[in-house]
Order: sequence, then structure tokens, then C-alpha cells
Amino acid sequence: MSTVLEGVEDRPFIPTEYVVRLARTPWEQAGYYALRREVFCTEQRVFADDDRDAIDEVAIPIIAAYCVAGMPDRIVGAVRIHEAEPGVWRGSRLAVHAGHRKLGRIGAELIRMAVSTAHGLGAMRFLAQVQEQNVLFFRRLYWKSLGAITLHGLPHHDMQADLSRYPAHGQEQTWLLRPQPRNRQVA
Repeated sequence: MSTVLEGVEDRPFIPTEYVVRLARTPWEQAGYYALRREVFCTEQRVFADDDRDAIDEVAIPIIAAYCVAGMPDRIVGAVRIHEAEPGVWRGSRLAVHAGHRKLGRIGAELIRMAVSTAHGLGAMRFLAQVQEQNVLFFRRLYWKSLGAITLHGLPHHDMQADLSRYPAHGQEQTWLLRPQPRNRQVA
């Protein structure tokens, strides 16, 4: 038996709350790797079957998940950080699920969490190799290009974060709320 409600549109679920945090549980880590495969292997075809490498053995994975009833439900963003040498940290494998890129803030919040976490762990420099189409986005987040390079056959830039814009912290998670449209009051 199906009930049809008059005047109610059939529309997709749009989450209003996201959590960004260090991936600790098995389901978070599984979702983290699944999203990376979806973005870097299936969507972008940068890698054939899997994008994992030796850095994953030492990296700290960070995820963004949308919440349902206040609880994380599905992984929609991922990034990893690692200390490449004493005081020099790197971020890599930044991915946001295609259906959640319109929000625009998920990638920025993942970057903020990544850099601030590394800063709290002693980073004196934070670097990333950024795909060419994302360089302007990173510049708006206070990163500077150190020069163009080719990585995996694609144009990238070596980039460095301005650590003064990313206060060090030891938080394991932050929250991101989607702005909601305001209802107009009619007098």
C-alpha cells in the first residue's frame, strides 16, 4: 500500500549537518577508501583499480560524513595527512562525493581540519600537490603555488598553506551546518 501526499514533491534527501573528523572506526575507514576509489579510479580515472599507496600506512585519514538525526551516516569527503619529514606535513587524496560538491564548504572544511590538525602536531610547513583545476580554490583558502608540475600525467601545482590562517588544534572533529533558506513571514 502506498500513500501519495498531495503537494509534496518527490525530492532527494538533502542533509543539513556534516561532521568532519579523524577516521577512527572501521566503517569510517572503509567509507574513506571507497570514496577515494570512486573519485580517483572511477570518476577521474587517475588510477586503474585502487589509489592506495605506501603513504596510507603512515597517514592520518580525515573524513566528512553527512548526519541523519545527529549521527554520521555516509562518508562524502576524504583527505589524508602525513609527516613527510620532521616539521613538514603533506595533505593528499582530497575527495568530495560528486553529489555534495555543490555545498562547496566540505572541501574547505576538510582542508581546514587537515592543516589545523597537522599544525597542532608540530607542522612548520604544510604542502600539497593540487590538481590544476583546484588551484584557485586553494588560493582562496590562503595557499600559494610553489610551481607547476605533472603528476600521474595530469597538471598539478605544488602548493603551501599559510599556517597563520590555520590555528593549531587537537580536535578530533568539527561540525559543518548547511545554511537553510529563511522562511518569509507574511504579516
